[in-house]
Parts: sequence; C-alpha cells; structure tokens
Amino acid sequence: MNHLPLIIKREYLTKVKNKSFIIMTILSPIIMIALIAIVAYLSQLNNDKTRTVSILDETGLIKSIFQNTENTSYSILENVNIDDAKIIVEETETYGILHIPKYESIDETVKHIKFYSKETPSLSLMTGLESKLEKEFRNLKLQQEGIDLEKLKASETNVNIAQESFIGEKTSKVDSVVKLIFGGAAGYLLFMFIIIYGNMIMRSVIEEKTSRIIEVIISSVKPMQLMLGKIIGTSLAGITQFVIWMILGGVFMTLASAILGIDILQQTPQQEVMQQAMENPEVSTEIQNVLSAFYNLPIANLIFAFILFFIAGYLLYSSLYAAIGAAVDNETDTQQFMLPILMPLILAVYIGIFTVVEDPHGTVSTVFSFIPFTSPVVMLMRIPFGVPLWQQGLSFLLLVGTFVLTVWFAAKIYRVGILMYGKKPSYKELMKWIKY
Repeated sequence: MNHLPLIIKREYLTKVKNKSFIIMTILSPIIMIALIAIVAYLSQLNNDKTRTVSILDETGLIKSIFQNTENTSYSILENVNIDDAKIIVEETETYGILHIPKYESIDETVKHIKFYSKETPSLSLMTGLESKLEKEFRNLKLQQEGIDLEKLKASETNVNIAQESFIGEKTSKVDSVVKLIFGGAAGYLLFMFIIIYGNMIMRSVIEEKTSRIIEVIISSVKPMQLMLGKIIGTSLAGITQFVIWMILGGVFMTLASAILGIDILQQTPQQEVMQQAMENPEVSTEIQNVLSAFYNLPIANLIFAFILFFIAGYLLYSSLYAAIGAAVDNETDTQQFMLPILMPLILAVYIGIFTVVEDPHGTVSTVFSFIPFTSPVVMLMRIPFGVPLWQQGLSFLLLVGTFVLTVWFAAKIYRVGILMYGKKPSYKELMKWIKY
C-alpha cells in the first residue's frame, strides 16, 4: 500500500500546526518590516534636516557656483578672515565652513582648501562640494590656458558601441549586468531556501529518531516512502511559510508607510546626490538602457525554468539533508557532513558570478550548468543570456535523474541510520550502509 500521501499530509500538518512555526511565520515579517521602517524613518528625519554651509572664498571666483538645494543652503561670507569666520559659524550654529584660500596658482589653492566643522561632515556633502570645486577649477585652468570652453564642450564625443547579434537582436553592456542580477537573485534565493528548509528536514529526522517514534513508523512504511514524504511535506510547509511571508510583508509594509507617513522603499540617505545624478542626461540614458535590458529578458523562459530547477534542486539537496539526519543522533554530529553538501552550492554561486557573466556559453559555464549539484544555480544564471531549450531540458533531466539516484542511495543510509544510536558514523561506515 502506498503510504506516501499520508506521510506528506502528516509531515505538512505537523509542521504548520507547530507553535514555533506559526509564531515565526507571523513574527518574522513583522520584525523585518519594523526594522526597515525604523531605518527609513530615521533616514527621513536625517534627510529632512537642512544644513547651512558657510563659504569663505578668498579668490572671489568660486562662490557663484554654490546654489541652495532642498537639504543644503549656502551662506557666503565676505570681508572676514578665517578666524573671524570660525567664530561667526560657531555662534550661528552653522553646519560648517568651506575655506577657499587665495594663492598665486590654482594648483596651490586647491591643495589648501579646507572644511571646518564641529563634527565629522557627511560623506554626501563632502562628495558634492568636491565635485563642484573640481569642475569649476578645471574650467578656470582651461580659461587661463586660453582654451575656449564652449569649443571644448562641443568637441566632447561620447562613444557608445551598439551591440547586435547576427539575427538582428539588439543588446547593450547594461544587458549583461541586468542578466547577472536576475540570475544571481534566482541562484541566491535557491541557496538560502536549501539551507533554511534543508536544515528543517534534517532536524525533523533527528527528532523522530531520538524520540524512537521512527521505530514504530518504519515497521509499516518503506524507508524511501518515509523519506520522500518528509522531503515533500516539509517543502510544502516551507513554501506555505514563504507565501505567507510575502503576503504579510506587503500588508505590513503598506501599513507602516501609512502610519509613519514615509516611503520605506526610499531610505537612501544620499537623496541629494541621487537627484543630481538623475538630472544628468547620461544617467537618464543608462536608466532607459536598464529598462530596455529588462524587457529583452526571456521572462517566460526564466519563470518556467526557475520553477523547475528550483524544485528539482531543492529536492536533490533535501534528500542529502535527510540522509545526514538519519545518520546522526544530534545536530552537533552533522557538522562533519555539512561542508561536502554546501561546497557545490558555494562553487556554483562563484562560477555564476565570475564566469557566467564574462563567458556564459564558454566551456566552464556550460559544463557546470549540466552537473546536477551545480546546475540549479549556474543554469539559472545562464538562461538570461540565451540558452538553447535542448540544453535546458537535458540539464533538467540530469538533475531529476540524479535526484532519484540520490534518494535511492539516501534511502539506504536512512534504512540503517534511523535505527543506529550512540555511535558517531564515519564516511567509511556510510559506504557500508549503502552496500547493505
């Protein structure tokens, strides 16, 4: 009699009805959104603060470039020396003073520019000031050399090489970055899901083994059915928890934004710098290229492949976690077996980041996208760059076949290991269990 559906149902209900599971399912998104909301609120308080910077320009050439912005206002000091300026700034509680001394040459002046403040100034403010000064002093030096700035500006040429495949498909440099981000996010999500819920399966096996309830269950259920039931049941519980997190996260994020009156997605403290960058035509062009690169992605193929490789990859590694749980008596003994499992995942992530983006169709990327223990990550990173369907299908079949083979081997370990107590197993003993 096939007991697999009953085992899956029991494992799923046992997990979702567990008090700790319910509490963490509800508390996790609350804690996460609360942290994000606090950071966003504090950042907004910081961004709403208007800073007044005093400018003491002894050259008389630079003061006109400082224009007030939403968060920064400039006060021009005249007919005072630096010592008197410091006293004025301290009495008015101004944020700081930018001193531009006068020397015979611009190069000498640049070396002696200083910013005085009571506390360490913000990075965004200093970056903005340096950017303004660099541009203006550069123009002044060119004028001293007798160079017409208008002609120089007109002579500037930006070269952006258009990319197009032999079949007429247009791409850009930004496409590679967008594809890497998309593939990397998919691989990282799979990596985290395996670690979190793979450990849950392993702990479940260890708990039942130590409570001796497994001795009753195994008398009427085949080891392979029991292990598959645990893997699938726990996986469904994990998916349920993940979906609830997504729903509650969206609800709590909306409530936090409405209650606190902030946009918690905009928590970058460098808004002024970003605003200046957005006004740059080159930045606007890059944004358009990013959007175009996103629309060029094979979205349907990515979604379908992500579901298949995600499920198959997770099931493959979950069977290994279950076998480890059956081989040991407590979580402390699992450490010697964890590294061999995690190493292929870590290797896959590094190959995806450092190899796929540079040569997605090269030998290294292609080979590791077919190796079952690395293909769930590497293939997901390759697909955005355009992988033939036959390669995706072959990689998936190899992954599924390896999963079935791994379950068969793991079931053999499971069959012997669940009844072994009080002895720390070695790799040599595990090989003996497989031969039984």
